[in-house]
Order: sequence, then C-alpha cells, then structure tokens
Amino acid sequence: MSKPIAVTDATFEEEVLNHPGTVVVDFWAVWCGPCRAIAPLMEEIAEEYDGRVKVVKVDTDSNPQIPTQYGIRGIPTLIFFKDGKKVDMHVGVIGKAQLVAKIEAAL
Repeated sequence: MSKPIAVTDATFEEEVLNHPGTVVVDFWAVWCGPCRAIAPLMEEIAEEYDGRVKVVKVDTDSNPQIPTQYGIRGIPTLIFFKDGKKVDMHVGVIGKAQLVAKIEAAL
C-alpha cells in the first residue's frame, strides 16, 4: 500500500526534482482544515497511481524554504512535476475528477 511520502526542505530536491517521472506535491499544514479534507483523496491517489506517480507532502510550517521558493501563498496547494520540472499547480480543495485529469495530463 502506497502512502504520500513526507518530504522536507532537505529531501525535496532528491525526492521531487531528481525523480524521473510525475510527482504530485501536496503543500499542507496540521492546522489547515481544507488540507485535512483532501488528505484521504491524496492517499487514494497514491494507491491508485502506485508505480506511476509519486505523491509527496510538504508540511509548510516545518519546512518554510520550499514553499517560499515556489511562491506558495495559500494551502492546500498541489504542484505537479514531470522529470523535475513544474508542469501544473492547483490552489485550494480539489475534487477527484479534476485531480485525476491534472495527473493524467502530467503523465
């Protein structure tokens, strides 16, 4: 069973930028209600796309460097990477159909 991987400022480059293929990065915080609301969806996506898409989470409170670097102003924010390059971004809660469409476009 695949789960979203917790990524830090220190491991972001290795886990996301150096990863061949598609990565979805979920920028979130413990206190953020909408972030908690999409957490089960992110787990579902991690399982359904296991082996095809890497799903990672960045706690913006513990890791301020990467969110600042990518201009994260609101959370949840999802950034889609392909072969280390940012290809798409979504701010706010997202539905499964919209999320799947964005992932398929990034594959």
